Amino acid sequence: MGEEDQLLIRMRANPWFAGLTPGVQHQLLTEGRRQRLQAGEFLFRQDQAPGCFHGLVQGALKVSTLRKDGKEAIVTVFEAGNWFGETSLLDGLSRTHDISAVNSVEVLCIEPQLFDRLMNDNGFARAIATLQAVHLRLVYTMLEDSMLRTTRARIARRLEHLARGDATRSPNQRYVIDITQDALAMMLGITRQTLALELKTMAAEGALVLKYRQLQIASLERLRAIE
Repeated sequence: MGEEDQLLIRMRANPWFAGLTPGVQHQLLTEGRRQRLQAGEFLFRQDQAPGCFHGLVQGALKVSTLRKDGKEAIVTVFEAGNWFGETSLLDGLSRTHDISAVNSVEVLCIEPQLFDRLMNDNGFARAIATLQAVHLRLVYTMLEDSMLRTTRARIARRLEHLARGDATRSPNQRYVIDITQDALAMMLGITRQTLALELKTMAAEGALVLKYRQLQIASLERLRAIE
């Protein structure tokens, strides 16, 4: 099996990419420029001018915002298979967040010229609209959670999202989530101490098992029942 075939199989694990026509899939994978990043390197920064449409081939990317006082807010973590960066290419405005490598990363960069050409394909244009809806739905979910749900319920909901790859929304549920409590606290906009207390309570109730740099879902039913 060739490298392109292996890449195609890996990227098709993402439902959005799998729904594209074979011809569009081929164009994205063969005409996209490969870029590699090491942990901590930025793919792009907030307020940077529009650039590529990206597909994450390997590794994980952190989507975040850094305030003037140095405090970081993590919006989400993209896992391999995710496609992103379409917003700035559609409206011509600057990037909305920082995106940096969590570990060793490889991405496909779809240059604006190729993206614009593909947008003339009705199927691809509709797929981009769907991708925008997926990202917008995630934002609205987080906004609703922050306004209407208890801290414990927000933690439970976010863990369920992370168990499905967050923005990826994989149909396969994972029960072990590789995330530090510091990172999860920054995602939720709460203190590390508050998070630790809530996680201990959730573990005592049988919803979670706390591990080093990991959280294990012990009971999905109990996690979903938290209000």
